[in-house]
Amino acid sequence: MKKIVSLVLLATLHAAAAAAPQVPASLAKTEALAALPGGAWLALDKKALRLVGADGSERASLAVRAEQLDLRPVEGGVLAIVMDSNTERVQPVRVDLAAGALKALPPMPEAGFGLEAACMYRDAQGLDHVFMVGPDGQAQQWLLGGEGQGGYRLVRRLALPTAVTHCRVDDAHATLFVAEEGMGLWAYGADAEGPSARVPVALRAPYGKLAGEIEGLAVLPGGVAALDDKGDLLSWRRAGAAWTALPARALGGKQLVALGGASLLVQTKKGWQAPALAWKAGTAPPRALPIVMPRMQTAPVAQLGDAADDPAIWVNPKDASQSRILGTNKKQGMLVYDLQGKETQFLPAGRLNNVDVRQDLRFGGERFDLALATQRDENAMVLFTIDARGMLAEAARLPTGLNDIYGTCTYRTAEGGLDAFVNDKDGRYEHWQITRSGGKFGAKLARQFRLATQPEGCVADDRSGLLFVGEEDKALWVTSARADQPATLKMVMPVGEWLHDDIEGMGIYHGKKQSYLVVSSQGNSSYVVFDAAPPFKVRGAFRIGMDPVAGIDGASETDGLEVSSANFGGPYARGMLVVHDGFKRMPDGAQNYKAVAWDDVSKALKLEQ
Repeated sequence: MKKIVSLVLLATLHAAAAAAPQVPASLAKTEALAALPGGAWLALDKKALRLVGADGSERASLAVRAEQLDLRPVEGGVLAIVMDSNTERVQPVRVDLAAGALKALPPMPEAGFGLEAACMYRDAQGLDHVFMVGPDGQAQQWLLGGEGQGGYRLVRRLALPTAVTHCRVDDAHATLFVAEEGMGLWAYGADAEGPSARVPVALRAPYGKLAGEIEGLAVLPGGVAALDDKGDLLSWRRAGAAWTALPARALGGKQLVALGGASLLVQTKKGWQAPALAWKAGTAPPRALPIVMPRMQTAPVAQLGDAADDPAIWVNPKDASQSRILGTNKKQGMLVYDLQGKETQFLPAGRLNNVDVRQDLRFGGERFDLALATQRDENAMVLFTIDARGMLAEAARLPTGLNDIYGTCTYRTAEGGLDAFVNDKDGRYEHWQITRSGGKFGAKLARQFRLATQPEGCVADDRSGLLFVGEEDKALWVTSARADQPATLKMVMPVGEWLHDDIEGMGIYHGKKQSYLVVSSQGNSSYVVFDAAPPFKVRGAFRIGMDPVAGIDGASETDGLEVSSANFGGPYARGMLVVHDGFKRMPDGAQNYKAVAWDDVSKALKLEQ
């Protein structure tokens, strides 16, 4: 294993101080060093991890041959990890500052590969994670849960570069930095609920201007610092999705310690120095949003990859606890689940994309509960009847005039009929009125309109007669859902502060006093809540987190969603929100759907019921 210069981030432990703390002379030859509150130090040498007081006296030690020290603050001390070189496992350690004690926690499970690097990450929920990186690019993200947090759990597997020598995580920006030998520095998304796409921070020739190897890393506000193999101090500032290199400083550094804020300590031949950085923070971290927990997840779809897409809810009028969740598998057909997430029915209807449900529809003397979905191979609408037990049966395939059918939503007219809105990737919308004659369903084209670019998600408010449509990369729009009205589009909100492209699924929650529009902001994996009536005030946004105890991961990159205010009982007494989850984690697997109690959303955003 290649020896590397160690580096520790403690941005939340120390405020930037005018005078850097003095490193005791007894710590001159440590392998890794971290500054702790109260002037204490955590030092790792070849034989032990040591807790050292401000006066240089040793207060506690833990015999271990290890490297790669990293830590995060906890009540009364810190939670640290080291990589045990003998066992090839990550060893968590609890540091109790008041008692002056080090407590070795149970070692983390074996990764199944040799370890080259390990680092910690504290997510927006306050949950601690560990990244384990192997020499051949294998990597894993684990939940470092304590009591009541589900214990150690494998969250996901990642593919990182080979020959990674060090890693560090910027918690505020959820960014994992990895140093690749011979190549340079990369930035990855640290949040498990997202793709592991990488962005180059600094690369060696011929791909970039980096001159040497990166030996140690430290996170700065809106940036990152490093020592190279010549001992020069390097730094890069975040500029949106890009990185700007600052001039290098020749210090002859051997080790780098982050003190928090923009303060660093560098070990040189002249001893420990605190270089004046005059650091200007880079791009600020994203808005912190409240997090609500999922109450249930459905069984996964049968195919891996981008398969699940859009849910709908059928409410059992006699016993709402026996209601059903419909979900499209766009590689296979329609799935039906009970409220516990168990699959109750599968209909192999082909590549269905979006689905919507309306109930108690009137066609002459007949009444139906119907689901309508878009079928992409046939550019058609597929109509399903839903019986009193929540069982679906295909009733009709209705052709459209679209060339690449995509999204859909339905509208229960004031007369109890069913209208359907379907869209094409080229921006066109068709408004169809569903008919029934001679015991067969049909469709009559009522209106057409279009957006400038690609739409998908839409929702009609049966109470107000409004139709909300999403232009994925541009804006949220509203128009009339009524066939006898012109389809004049008015902008509700452009992509920007609250909505991050793509604008995807939508649903209407009908409360006793207020109705709300819920929109999937796919670009930042959040859900924005608006008043469903003009002027469509934003009530806030939230994210769906993970529940380690229940073993349910969070939700991200949501395509479709649906919300209902029906009393389903238990935690769903005021309704539920069901969302598509783009990345199934803890462990990795096929996509599924997550359910959230509306009461949890209401409390998080302080909504009127």
